[in-house]
Amino acid sequence: MPKTTLKRVHGYLAEFSGAGDIYHAAEKVRDAGFQRWDVHTPFPIHGLNEAMGVKRSILPWFVFFGGATGTITAFLLCYITQCIIYPTVVQAKPTNIFTTPAFFPIMFELTILLSAFTALFGSFALMGLPRFNHPLFAAKTFKKFSDDGFFLCIEARDPKFHQAETKAFLEGLGGRNIELVEDEL
Repeated sequence: MPKTTLKRVHGYLAEFSGAGDIYHAAEKVRDAGFQRWDVHTPFPIHGLNEAMGVKRSILPWFVFFGGATGTITAFLLCYITQCIIYPTVVQAKPTNIFTTPAFFPIMFELTILLSAFTALFGSFALMGLPRFNHPLFAAKTFKKFSDDGFFLCIEARDPKFHQAETKAFLEGLGGRNIELVEDEL
């Protein structure tokens, strides 16, 4: 008995002829109110983020608080160990808050370390990584996106997604080779 694989609809993938066409299609998809969609191009297109309505990332705030946590942790670690638990008196220097300049190298290093880790793992979390396979990789036409293809994909998770209406909408935008992309469960 052959094994059957269950599939669910990921969305519609449409190909456009050039950068200008994909740019204007992105504006129309944004204006139509779609929320779960993306554009794939072989090179960056100036202004495409604005055309797509992409908001500014929250990642800089994560990095700021990660760096601030590093600074505060380093200060407390140095202060508690050098001034409270085991006061180190070197050449009659004080063992109080005025020894802070000696803590600067450690504070700097821990700030950079936690900022870098927050940027790395925050990026992964915001992008939904690691994801080892994407349904678009199985699409027939998507293989040329990094060479000379301009693609727009509207995902089925979008609240406005309806198979027939979304396909007609993409055809109306000038999309060609419109393909229904499925994902194996």
